Amino acid sequence: MSNKVIQAIYADDDVLLAAVKKVRAAHHHIEEIYTPFPVHGLDKAMGLAPTRIAIASFIYGCIGLCVAVAMMNYIMIEDWPQNIGGKPSFSFLDNMPAFVPIMFELTVFFAAHLMVITFYLRSKLWPFKEAENPDVRTTDDHFLMEVSASGNIEALSAFLQETGAVEVKVSEKH
Repeated sequence: MSNKVIQAIYADDDVLLAAVKKVRAAHHHIEEIYTPFPVHGLDKAMGLAPTRIAIASFIYGCIGLCVAVAMMNYIMIEDWPQNIGGKPSFSFLDNMPAFVPIMFELTVFFAAHLMVITFYLRSKLWPFKEAENPDVRTTDDHFLMEVSASGNIEALSAFLQETGAVEVKVSEKH
């Protein structure tokens, strides 16, 4: 297995999208694509599987709701019952309408914060991590596609040039 990649730089997102389709049709492996902004349809063109973050969000929201119910039942019913505004704390069900805002807020709080943590862990974005961006122009106005360098590198470079790349270079995989 080669540790070299061919980096093709594109100046337009539409050209990049067409190039990704051509590279995949030619059965070359795309390692990564760096873009300055999200490109609509790029995930489908690359053949990436749909994300499961919505399922994780639902689970995190359910955890938040359970924590809210357990916390309010313990604090307001069992540990320190108080008569607030003429509402005695005899049971959780009697007071549930007053607890709905707290349940909603903790559901959203848990879902949002745990989704962010999951995204960072899944993306391997640790604190003080060095940037992996191979070309600084991809943060401004260019798009970069890294393709595994296998077989004839010159032919693959010429193929990528034909797809509309403004620059093609071979480099070591980082």
